[in-house]
Amino acid sequence: MTTTPLRSTMSNAVKTSTHQFARNFGIIAHIDAGKTTLSERILLKTGEIHRTGEVHDGNATMDHLDLEKERGITIGAAATQCVWDGHTFTLIDTPGHIDFAIEVERSLRVLDGAITVLSGVAGIQPQTETVWRQAEKHAVPMIIFVNKMDQLGADFDRVMEQVRTRLHARPVALMIPVGTGDTFSAAIDVLHQRVLTWDTAGMMTASDLSPELATQAIDAYANVAAIAAEANDDLTEAYLTNDTLTLAEIKQGLRHMTLSRRAVPVLAGSAYKNAGIEPLLDAVINWLPSPDDVAAPTAMLNDVAVPVATGATDPLAALIFKVVHDEHGSLSFVRLYGGTLHEGDTVWNASLQAPVRVGRLYIVHADRRTGVSQAEAGSIITIAGLKDVLTGQTLSSKAVPLVLETIDAGEPVVALAIEPGNSSDRAKMIATLDRFRREDPSLRLEGNPETGETILWGMGELHLDVVLERVRREAGVEVKVGAPHVAYKETIAGPTVEVEGKVSKQTGGKGQYARVVMRVALFDGEFAFENAIKGGVVPNVYFSAVEKGIRQALAQGPLGHRVTGIKVTLLDGDYHAIDSSEMAFMVAAKEAVLSGLKLANPVLLEPVMTVTVDAPAANAGDVIGDLQRRNGRVLGIEEHTGRVEVVADVPLKKLFGHTTDLRSLSQGRAFASAVYARHAAIAHQAHGQPQTHDEWDAVVA
Repeated sequence: MTTTPLRSTMSNAVKTSTHQFARNFGIIAHIDAGKTTLSERILLKTGEIHRTGEVHDGNATMDHLDLEKERGITIGAAATQCVWDGHTFTLIDTPGHIDFAIEVERSLRVLDGAITVLSGVAGIQPQTETVWRQAEKHAVPMIIFVNKMDQLGADFDRVMEQVRTRLHARPVALMIPVGTGDTFSAAIDVLHQRVLTWDTAGMMTASDLSPELATQAIDAYANVAAIAAEANDDLTEAYLTNDTLTLAEIKQGLRHMTLSRRAVPVLAGSAYKNAGIEPLLDAVINWLPSPDDVAAPTAMLNDVAVPVATGATDPLAALIFKVVHDEHGSLSFVRLYGGTLHEGDTVWNASLQAPVRVGRLYIVHADRRTGVSQAEAGSIITIAGLKDVLTGQTLSSKAVPLVLETIDAGEPVVALAIEPGNSSDRAKMIATLDRFRREDPSLRLEGNPETGETILWGMGELHLDVVLERVRREAGVEVKVGAPHVAYKETIAGPTVEVEGKVSKQTGGKGQYARVVMRVALFDGEFAFENAIKGGVVPNVYFSAVEKGIRQALAQGPLGHRVTGIKVTLLDGDYHAIDSSEMAFMVAAKEAVLSGLKLANPVLLEPVMTVTVDAPAANAGDVIGDLQRRNGRVLGIEEHTGRVEVVADVPLKKLFGHTTDLRSLSQGRAFASAVYARHAAIAHQAHGQPQTHDEWDAVVA
């Protein structure tokens, strides 16, 4: 997925006349890699702030929510702007915890480039791989900053190798740290063949290479030149002729290789020690795309895919990618792809097919706002007071109702049964949760008709814990919480079956008639529908109704959960010229598929997480034993510098309470993270298996 870039700001309007001087990027990483600390140093070096806050002190500029300050983690993506060397940067700092992956997803959906922050000690971690895949899905060019080179156990070469083997990327070292841990003192600037040092105040000094560093620097320059030469035929010829490239040629070639995602520039330093920030800012200018470097997106116009015209005078096309509420009301974060917005405009919500009035326009700086009078194509803007809007909706004009691709929120995997401490607060609790659901599309709220309980679904324990704490603080409602549940799915074990679905009703007037014959089989993917009808035995007009009936059947299979990994093929059928209808074919298809699923041996799937535990080596046995008691399968163990990293696949249901137990067995010195891996069949399923949610919970408990 490609996106058009953000735009820089000037005066009291967002301008688009100097795209080449704009860089719009996000900072993505695994939790605790140092994203927010790096964001603070970027704001300091660019003069946006004059004193840095620290995550551990609870006063970081970008972590401005009270819960972020208290917990020392980033919960919501925060945007700001700053200027470096004549270029306007729009920067979004994203969360590193898997539970808040929607914040990364919707940020990458509207960004041009990204800095991926890696810990020099921990290297590639599970969430690193997740956010990397998210960026690749949106075709976002990236550069890497290897952070924490001042910490014990940092290893630049090991991280470079992990980038090759685990991210399957081609790293290009442009800065090479001199020393690690306590001996980290400087970095080699490969392209300029010099050494950079930083004093305790973070001031940078450049000096000549020492003889012992010169060979390493020359070899690294040669490697960069060889990679840059692959950009085009002219550079290849120049490289073959001269056995090297000039600095200008390298910049041209490496920029092309980076924007085409064939290479990834790598820099290093220590954000906490203010080391390596200036070269990283230069790298943003040199290697990440300007707005003019990114292709226009595609939108739907009257069910036809069309490219969006991205000029300021073109039809409006804007994506709402985030909605928040505060004491002043709602604030919608909007990415303009085409056209211009003015305060007071009435525009068209193409997703709802309804008019909406544009209120005040703002540029945000974390928790501060600057008012503007208009915003043009390519900019990110916030609009105050938009009514009844949701993340992923499109603003356009009624005359040209363009609809942009929405934002994929992912499926929630954990649920809690909740109720207010005081029954009189139920309406307030539901209203507050509904507001949060509008802000966060990865939340789901539903009622259980059998028990009367309210069920809140989210992406993990931390996600739901933060949501419920917000209910307590913002609505003043105490919430009682039941035991957590996980999101099961189901599939089939086989064999492939052919089934018939038939509706035949005659009540004296016009009847209902439809007949379908279908094949139900396993499929390597979520779902596929194939129409193999020949000879017009089922008219084309009923095909969409057949597929709708199939999807209804897959929404809740024989075991009561959503069905995945299924291919349904329509083989044969019959209709009546008078009595057949779309409703009849939809019902027949649904009945056929449900019958086929029962015959094909349904199998229950549970969510499995890849868990990474970082612990003292002395606790390795306890950590592994605890994971195995949770039905975990250990995938790998790696030791380095007195600590051990254990990676295991563990059923999500068995992870509840894991963090607390881990702290206890390690005296608080072990840390764990988990990312969703897949849904996998629950072991030891057999015929006569349980048919209810509670019975399955008993099996896997």
